[in-house]
Amino acid sequence: QIDDLAEVDYSLSSLPAVFRPFIDLDLKGVVFPAGKFTDSPCMAASFTIPDQSDSMLYLAFSEYFFQTSSFAYYTAGAFNMTIAEETCSYFNINTEIFGSIIPEVAKYSVTPNPVMLKLMATEIPTIRLEQDSFTVEIQGSMEVLAVLPDSTTQSLFTMNIAANTSISLNIFDQKLMGSLCLNRLRFSLAHSNVGSFEVLLLENILSYILQTEVIPSANAKLSKGFPLP
Repeated sequence: QIDDLAEVDYSLSSLPAVFRPFIDLDLKGVVFPAGKFTDSPCMAASFTIPDQSDSMLYLAFSEYFFQTSSFAYYTAGAFNMTIAEETCSYFNINTEIFGSIIPEVAKYSVTPNPVMLKLMATEIPTIRLEQDSFTVEIQGSMEVLAVLPDSTTQSLFTMNIAANTSISLNIFDQKLMGSLCLNRLRFSLAHSNVGSFEVLLLENILSYILQTEVIPSANAKLSKGFPLP
């Protein structure tokens, strides 16, 4: 068990190979949603560890391990989150801010109303393994909703998000840990109830929200680490 959302299978995939100077152990390294093992759409490729003899133990993770992790957490809904109105209010983000950029929002909401944001991944995030880190390409959406005085919500608009991130890796206390860094963001308008508008005018606000709320939340989860076999 990794956490409430995912489990990992570290069982042997073949018999141990015993040689005079070392022993090779091939482990499955498959991550799946907690409580329901499902076949991953990812394909495992064989790989070898470089021939080294400076340490007693060498542990290697393939791209497949991280791809199944992405699939498991996507299936479990880990990439979906709601940024509550209290958080947006703390950062002074409300309909008045959006109304200064989008005239239709100002017409729609005469008095400033708090907003809430719903973010979700629309595809399984793509993993690419690199030296000491890996990149994660995330396709998602962000819906901006006004919170009305009677506590109901009204959708203002929805943005498509394409995010390029990188995660640096380290091992501590028998766990594989990561730190997420946002490299690049692209926004496009998916749907609007307040008319069309220039997306570029909102990028600073939306990027600020992701940098100050979403990235720290993701890093808090990554800091808990993956248990090693």
